[in-house]
Amino acid sequence: MTITAFEEIDENLSTFDAAAFAKDALASRHALASVIDHTLLKPEATREQVLKLCAEAAEHRFACAMVNPTWVATAYAALVGTGIPVGVVVGFPLGANLTSTKREEAAALVRLGAGELDMVLNIGLLKSGENALVQNDIRGVAEIAHEAGAILKVILETSLLSLEEKLRASELACLADADFLKTSTGFSKGGATAADVALLRGVAGGRCGVKASGGIRTLDDARAMLEAGANRIGASASVAIVQALGAQ
Repeated sequence: MTITAFEEIDENLSTFDAAAFAKDALASRHALASVIDHTLLKPEATREQVLKLCAEAAEHRFACAMVNPTWVATAYAALVGTGIPVGVVVGFPLGANLTSTKREEAAALVRLGAGELDMVLNIGLLKSGENALVQNDIRGVAEIAHEAGAILKVILETSLLSLEEKLRASELACLADADFLKTSTGFSKGGATAADVALLRGVAGGRCGVKASGGIRTLDDARAMLEAGANRIGASASVAIVQALGAQ
């Protein structure tokens, strides 16, 4: 199976105006917060810290509160009625789980109230050229997410991939019905770069979103990612980022 960067793209759906989106997102604190996943994925995170994350997500109206699987029920209970969804990671952070394990995890998490799933693709299979297996791995979780009305973001871990692998992973994720391509877990040797975001957007076009995540700590970082083509940001420094916009 050979994957080209723009296989099967409908030209009418292949555009995304990054400049216009970035301008709108940076127009106010509220607009910026609405495209940021407020994130706490440290393994040592406590219940108190998760509840603080959720309170901040509700106060600032972030896109979601992103937590580890064990905290989904806690986060859902804290956020119910606020309109802020719970995001959760699947197959995190390595992506090397069995597809059946990822599907079971995803099914359990949506039952607990998760509305957004960020799964790590199987990097080893991708590097082995097992395109069909990679696509099926993603599609298996996408089916679970979409049946529950949730969205799926696929983490490519771009710091571990060659240019060709980034292009191929992006196309496979799009073909497997991912809602977003995501750069990084934040737990590998590198995070998001503007160049990688632009590359992912070039493949995705208007077919799906692009989430920049990993090492985004300042307003300038967020601005660079948005201008490169991201329409979602993942950050743990979310509050400081939106507050910095108002300080300008």
